[in-house]
Amino acid sequence: MKSHMISNKNVDTVIITVKNAVKKYAMPVLERFNDSKKDPYWVLIPCILSLRAKDEATAVVSESLYRMAPTPEQVLKIPLKKMEQIVYKTGFYHVKAKNVLNITKIILEKYKGKVPDDIDELLTIPGVGRKTANLVVTVAFKKPGICVDTHVHKISNRWGYVKTKDAEHTEMRLREILPKKYWMKINLYLVLFGQNICLSVSPFCSKCPIAKWCPRIGVTTSR
Repeated sequence: MKSHMISNKNVDTVIITVKNAVKKYAMPVLERFNDSKKDPYWVLIPCILSLRAKDEATAVVSESLYRMAPTPEQVLKIPLKKMEQIVYKTGFYHVKAKNVLNITKIILEKYKGKVPDDIDELLTIPGVGRKTANLVVTVAFKKPGICVDTHVHKISNRWGYVKTKDAEHTEMRLREILPKKYWMKINLYLVLFGQNICLSVSPFCSKCPIAKWCPRIGVTTSR
């Protein structure tokens, strides 16, 4: 029997502790973009570019694209080959360039330039998955959603708070058990926590502020 466990009996304490611990770290690029641009389109597009990309590469490329074409109308005028050059540093640039242009075209033609604020509606747009839809809704529109990326999936399973096989199952389980007051911010907290303390390989358990509660499921090496 494990002496450590994270459940709804102590999840408030755990999440508040994590929230306080990550305050000193730089905000993720999508949060920064939302704060500076105040435009849901500029949460959606960086989110598309961020898939399997380093956060700072996403930031540099997104800022470059914004300076070149700050409106969806201007983005859509960029030729595919040029767009590939612009997004190259985020990786998978052939697919991402096509997705940026196709999504922009749909936003302009179907939604008159206004990004939908509904997860199910966003999911009807080719190239928009659950992670992206949840991020856009929570970050840009401040509406309830749970964005599950690799950090949220890994850490919530490492804690034993959920026992799930992939991100989509993690999202659905968290929707069942996670107090709703944490839905919009759980991604922010756990991304920063996962990038700086609870790393995928050899996490910093010796300096983890919630170590006394964590069962460390799946952790074989730590620092």
